[in-house]
Amino acid sequence: MATESPLHLLDDLINTGQQQQEQQQEFLISLESIILTIFLSIIIIMTVCGNLLVMVALCKDRHLRKKKTNYFIVSLAFADLLVALLVMPFAAIELITGEWRYGEIFCLVRTSLDVLLTTASILHLCCIALDRYYAICCQPLVYRHKMTPVRVAVMLSGCWFIPIFISFLPIMQSWNAIGIEDIIEERKGLAGASNDTSCVFLVNRPYALVCSAVAFYVPLALMVLAYQRIYVTAMTHVRQIETLQRAGSAPVSGPTPMITVRSSTSSDPTDHYRLRTTRALSPSEQAPIANSRMRVETKAAKTLAVIMGCFCLCWAPFFITNIVDPFIHYSVPWQLWTAWLWLGYINSGLNPFLYAFLNRAFRRAFLVILCCGDERYARQGSCSYGQVHRVCSAASVNGTSMALRLSFLPNRSYSDNGRTILANEQSQDSVGTL
Repeated sequence: MATESPLHLLDDLINTGQQQQEQQQEFLISLESIILTIFLSIIIIMTVCGNLLVMVALCKDRHLRKKKTNYFIVSLAFADLLVALLVMPFAAIELITGEWRYGEIFCLVRTSLDVLLTTASILHLCCIALDRYYAICCQPLVYRHKMTPVRVAVMLSGCWFIPIFISFLPIMQSWNAIGIEDIIEERKGLAGASNDTSCVFLVNRPYALVCSAVAFYVPLALMVLAYQRIYVTAMTHVRQIETLQRAGSAPVSGPTPMITVRSSTSSDPTDHYRLRTTRALSPSEQAPIANSRMRVETKAAKTLAVIMGCFCLCWAPFFITNIVDPFIHYSVPWQLWTAWLWLGYINSGLNPFLYAFLNRAFRRAFLVILCCGDERYARQGSCSYGQVHRVCSAASVNGTSMALRLSFLPNRSYSDNGRTILANEQSQDSVGTL
């Protein structure tokens, strides 16, 4: 017995050490699950609240309902809200628990909803870019001809119906799995799970190419072209404004000359700008005007870079991987897939901030809602009601430059050598303001 006692003590020490290691591992796993749950919950809650607030604002503010662009923004918010309610929770549960608990049929439904709603969200971003292009880069009559209520309804319908042809139709028919059935079964076997406890979604090469092109690469190309033209147009009008300011600062003799420029968004083609030259500017007054162009260009570039940067940063990794994976024998780790997918989901939470919260009219409506209908905020900072005086600025407008304000808002009269502006912005189809 005396000789066995040390062996028992050694066994006890080994067992105790193993138990402690197991407890530490369980603790780390639990801590990881808690942190992951909190992080994913924050993403879901912020996405729901932000997009829901945008939709409520449009329902309560009749002025927001008069602008065509806002219907794209609200439809985008609805798509992102559905992503947060119908897609993210099930993806979060699967990620946290490590298994799928809802059966094979609902796995296909969830995957189809994922593709449908995220693609709809991306197509809405493309439509917003095209709407801004027509509003800013085209003549007013062209914009009104292009963006009729019927055409807006057709574009919105396309944003919802086009994704069906790359989501429910091919996925429920298993077209995405043609030719790779053995790989899918092998992947399920490696996971050690049955069809009821795993949700494996792999795509063949044709589906990967078509789906990625429709859902990302074609909208990306259109957005880049539209925002590039918007930026060029913005800089062109900044130079025109600078020219008018220089003309206004030149010494004159005799009757005061007048320079007229036709408005770009006025419903009345006879509306025009009037710049009256009254006196010469001193060098100290000319210096801020000379520096304003650089500030405007920098602001416009930063605004467009933020919009395109967020979109590309969130979705480019996923769609690049989506195309590459079938050509490298599906060797991309699932952890990387999950990270890229949730990065795309985060874009649905960023969209309300990029397209609505940066808009002054929406911010005013949000203040009214959050302050329980306090009408003090209803017209505070408004540029859509009555006559207000405003100095030229370069804030962003639904992703465009506020430098365009001087070129595209109707019934705009310039006085005091272009430094003080008398605005009458009754047109609801003009460029939205911050």
